[in-house]
Amino acid sequence: MPATKRSKPLYERGGYQLHRRQGRTALEIVWYDDERKRERSASARTEDVELGRAALDRLYLEKTKGEAFCPTCGQRREATRVYLSAAIADYLTLSAGKSSIDAIRPRLTHVLAYLVEKDLAATTCDDVDEDWIERFRKWLHARPIVTPTGIRKERSWSTVENSVLQLAAAVNRSGGIKAKFKAQQPKEVNQTPQHRSDLAELAAMFSYCVSPPPGKQPAERAKRDRASLLAFLRISIATMARPDAAHDVSTDPARGQWNSDRRILNLNPAQRRQTRKYRATVPVPKQMAAVLDSTVGNLIIGTSVKSAWETMAKALNLPSDGESGMKLIRRSVANIVRQRLPQEAWGELEMFLGHDKFDDVSDLYAPFRPDYLRRALAVVESIIDELETLAPGAFSSLDTR
Repeated sequence: MPATKRSKPLYERGGYQLHRRQGRTALEIVWYDDERKRERSASARTEDVELGRAALDRLYLEKTKGEAFCPTCGQRREATRVYLSAAIADYLTLSAGKSSIDAIRPRLTHVLAYLVEKDLAATTCDDVDEDWIERFRKWLHARPIVTPTGIRKERSWSTVENSVLQLAAAVNRSGGIKAKFKAQQPKEVNQTPQHRSDLAELAAMFSYCVSPPPGKQPAERAKRDRASLLAFLRISIATMARPDAAHDVSTDPARGQWNSDRRILNLNPAQRRQTRKYRATVPVPKQMAAVLDSTVGNLIIGTSVKSAWETMAKALNLPSDGESGMKLIRRSVANIVRQRLPQEAWGELEMFLGHDKFDDVSDLYAPFRPDYLRRALAVVESIIDELETLAPGAFSSLDTR
């Protein structure tokens, strides 16, 4: 125990207290360890009180699993009386370090907005059953998606179900409570786009970037957007990567992605944990290897090409209603490759797409074999050659920045 009595804690939750420690800059978290029968402490690694509160919450939830105490009064509680908003807040705290937090947060924000709009602040996890979820589904589906430019789009049922799925995870993580509802399977609600681009339409996209029509944007901005979109098209054709993985591609050695000697690209950067949407390590077509070798750092300029893509889609009259999002490239190239590959080699395509993989040990060594996904790679290289013929400069122009 401390020699002198501590001052009133800056924040307290379930027996865990946040204090300023004399002679130290960082705040200190103090709690009594029942197993060791003594008081313990840990640095909050910050002098900011709000950040210190978050650090204490994380430690509390990791140590107690949120089961032992009420987050408000610190008393032992029945697990069935956990407020839904508190369960969501705790789940966001525990998920702060996940690579998927940028997707998790907005999905659960929809639930919090529903609680506010419907005056349901006192809702507990135990109150949320199938009937409750069905009312939430209808409410969220009726709310359109509004883009940063003010365009209103109908919300898909699959987007709604993502929030339901995330809410179930938050409830199940809260003190041993089991959600009384189930999210529908993606195949039950997803409406997979049917449109696939042929080589001519893909070539038109490259022509738009290499020889774009005159626009109203300032020259420098138009040039930057065009370069980013061209880079996105190239890496998406060459690797069939998902749009988020395409945006992450970098030649920075610290990222551990581009191996120029072996012409191998790891779509999953160093220090990023793999998720359910597995990012493969793929051989790179020779045409794309030249582009990567001429690139320093991030391949795509800026954080997203979504705006540039939508402008191009409108200019080329691509199908609307969700049929021509940025994932169109991945789907279209996969469709062409499947048509050209012999059926016994379709497994190579599945590995390119990240739908299948080797075991953990083989994953480390297989990409360095000369025959690694070579038949699928040969087809992709032939597609690129044809695109270069239809849209000169598609891959051969290296000065895009």
